[in-house]
Amino acid sequence: MASHPPVPGQLKRRLGVVDSTAIGLGSMLGAGVFVVFSPAAALAGPLLTVAVALAGLVAYCNAVASAQLAARYPSSGGTYVYGRRQLGEWPGFIAGWGFVTGKTASCAAMALTFGHYLAPGFATPVAVAAVVVLTGVNLLGITRTALLTKILLAVVLATLAFVSVASVIGPHPEGAGAALGGPFGAISLQALQPGATGGAWGVLPAAGLMFFAFAGYARIATLGEEVKDPATTIPRAILAALAAAFLIYLGLAALLQWHLPADQLAGSSAPLLDAVTNSSLRAGAPFVQAGAAAACLGALLALITGVGRTTMAMARERDLPAPLARVGGAHTVPVVAELTVAAAVIVLLLTTNVLTVVGFSSFGVLIYYAVTNAAAFTLTGPRRLAPRWLNALGFAGCLVLAVTLPPASVLGMAAVLAVGVAGRFLVLAHRRRSGR
Repeated sequence: MASHPPVPGQLKRRLGVVDSTAIGLGSMLGAGVFVVFSPAAALAGPLLTVAVALAGLVAYCNAVASAQLAARYPSSGGTYVYGRRQLGEWPGFIAGWGFVTGKTASCAAMALTFGHYLAPGFATPVAVAAVVVLTGVNLLGITRTALLTKILLAVVLATLAFVSVASVIGPHPEGAGAALGGPFGAISLQALQPGATGGAWGVLPAAGLMFFAFAGYARIATLGEEVKDPATTIPRAILAALAAAFLIYLGLAALLQWHLPADQLAGSSAPLLDAVTNSSLRAGAPFVQAGAAAACLGALLALITGVGRTTMAMARERDLPAPLARVGGAHTVPVVAELTVAAAVIVLLLTTNVLTVVGFSSFGVLIYYAVTNAAAFTLTGPRRLAPRWLNALGFAGCLVLAVTLPPASVLGMAAVLAVGVAGRFLVLAHRRRSGR
């Protein structure tokens, strides 16, 4: 059967199951895996694995909803598109605006963390260079993005396997080695922690922080327009990436609690590095640092890609300036959106302390997935991947985790969402007055 030529302005379908899964898993195993266990352990104490399991449960509900919606609407934009189609323009806008703003800040933080790993004295210039290079890779086409993601993911997985072996081997016979401070504190989530409770009351906020690490499978949905056979590929890729990430996070949480003293795990800015320096394999600490740098690059690459596609989708609906929807180049990519996202990230790097504003990303992502579950709940037809009660559970779980996050995170993202809503309201009012 002859293939149909691509519709002008649309992206080409080039990604299979392996590439899509790698992009999702690469997003979930970013720099967060190297630091998130400490603030979560300080909040949940011995119940850290319970917090991981709870975050995984909410993530599963969201993943199933995302997979079903992406199969129904295989276009770029993720929940922004699903919300508009199933719930209306405003829920879609809130999801898209929260994703674009929160993840742009995350891009800047991830780039700056990489800069600290590579050259602490020149972190910002190195971060800017990383954004420029990775944007260039994205402009070469989605297959180049997937290839680089798989290479970086292989390095990260090898690093995590090494940390696991070091934890199993146990402490060095001569005593614990000195923990290397290094740049891990650059993206520390300690700022999100209102105070260590170390018990049952800390499980919910700890799960909220752990959920931040699980959220990368959204990248698969935002690339829906570039996936082959999306009705089959997207559900498989999302669920495979989430299952792999869940097993890795749960296993690491258990190993770290077994290997490190509770106080050290809760107070460390580099728990995985401490696990190695406190073992007989302490000479491998530089390898862990290199793996963390690769994780930063992999997550940054996927983030820039996902934010660019969502920006393009919002521009198609005139919720952002129309030129951002332009698709072009030899490799059929959203050139204007990609370059604009890169420019915004660079501006943040040069003008703000991005590490103080990235905390609201968790709240924004949870609101994003609340809209996802609500949209999936309204789907009709025989091809449901899960019952509606699972969508309701996911919706409630997102809201509970969102409101139990530290107040600074909640208030910060609420203010950003309010600015977006007010701006869209004014734009729509102007269009009505001018008859456009």
